Amino acid sequence: MEINRIDEFIYEIPLDANKKMNVPARFFADPKQLDIISKDESLKQLVNVATLPGIIGYSLAMPDIHQGYGFPIGGVAAFDTDDGIISPGGVGYDINCGIRLNITNWNRNEIAKFLKNIVEDIYNSIPLGTGKGSLLKLTKRQFEQLVVNGIDWAIENGYATEKDKYHIEDQGQLPVIDLSGVSEKAIERGNSEIGSLGSGNHFIEIGYVSTIYDEDVANKLGLFKNQIVIWIHTGSRGYGHQICSDFVRDYQSVSKKYGIELVDRGLACAPFNSKEGQMYYNAMNSAANFAFVNRQIIAQKIEEVFQTYSRKIKPLKFELLYDLAHNIAKVEKHTVQGKNKKLVVHRKGATRCLPRDKVSGPFSSIGQPVLVPGSMGTASYVLLGDAYALNLSFGSSCHGAGRILSRSQAKREINSKELKENLEKQGIIIKTPSMSSLSEEAPQAYKDVETVVTVVQNLRIANVISKLKPLAVIKG
Repeated sequence: MEINRIDEFIYEIPLDANKKMNVPARFFADPKQLDIISKDESLKQLVNVATLPGIIGYSLAMPDIHQGYGFPIGGVAAFDTDDGIISPGGVGYDINCGIRLNITNWNRNEIAKFLKNIVEDIYNSIPLGTGKGSLLKLTKRQFEQLVVNGIDWAIENGYATEKDKYHIEDQGQLPVIDLSGVSEKAIERGNSEIGSLGSGNHFIEIGYVSTIYDEDVANKLGLFKNQIVIWIHTGSRGYGHQICSDFVRDYQSVSKKYGIELVDRGLACAPFNSKEGQMYYNAMNSAANFAFVNRQIIAQKIEEVFQTYSRKIKPLKFELLYDLAHNIAKVEKHTVQGKNKKLVVHRKGATRCLPRDKVSGPFSSIGQPVLVPGSMGTASYVLLGDAYALNLSFGSSCHGAGRILSRSQAKREINSKELKENLEKQGIIIKTPSMSSLSEEAPQAYKDVETVVTVVQNLRIANVISKLKPLAVIKG
């Protein structure tokens, strides 16, 4: 496959890579990671996305690109809402898999002697693993209100505050006109998993701020050196998975109905403005709302645990810095070749990244926070969106480190017991109900997150504000 180097960190696959391509395919990468990226099918998938109708500009991928289902993970694709499509494969099975960062007024030294107990209490308080229960018991009607209203539902029912709302992407509520595209099975699965973490790469991490690169902005975000922070990485659980499964199945025939030729069945799609396209859009948004509430409820439970130690440490201040989605398709306005266009921007393993003049509320003076967790045991980063992201990537950034090894390969090559011992030697507490799956999320199964973040910074997609390091990781 021909790959042209456009800039130090920008590479392009030209239109002649596949005669069906409508736009070129571009990806951002450090040159030293090209060999890693080329080892899986992600670049072929990036080219395949470029064949879809109505795609605008480029089929894009962030520096954490790796192979996914249909679309590559780390992929970004924008489609004209008038003649373009929407694709479940461009969002993924875990709709609004996202990351949340809560901050406290405690520091690393203050929490040290209580940390093991806090981790144990959190581990025992939150359902972990596949299908392991719910923190709430709702009627079907209540559940439907939750997925339609998102964080507004959480506020009305005492699980969130008005302040929380303005620290969540899209204020924690994407538009849902109706739930006609949501199956009974999806509702049943979702209603049994509210406030649960799940398995795979989902985690709760207690960490601390190790380095601050911009003191002024860090102060505005409420960050300080050695501050205790909490990451929550999870999504829409079985609810979103079932919605994706249902539409991936149905869209095989829907694509044919509208004469859309697919080079890969994982690209199954429907015209965005069609009945079927709108049914998925509404169902997807309802799953995104579920995920916002899911992370909110988990955070509240973690805060309750922390509060039980406030008499031993000091009165707790527990706040939300930001909560964002990195598996979603959103209707947005972008300037393309000097014209304003309404686009449905698919981000699959990618983070919305907006500069300050495109953000309202508490971040209007600095820009949207971009949260980039590393792999288990490595550093994570807080960045802020830069205006260059609008020109380069439809306002999108990376979402993590990006896999090198598949889950099955990591399980074969990495010993979970040795991994746990090595992390604990570094002072990182590990808790999981599934030791056998721990190796799937080992640091060596992922790219170097610092290299990924450096690409984003050098392209001026987002600016690094602080580095955070782990003290304890709870995995499903």
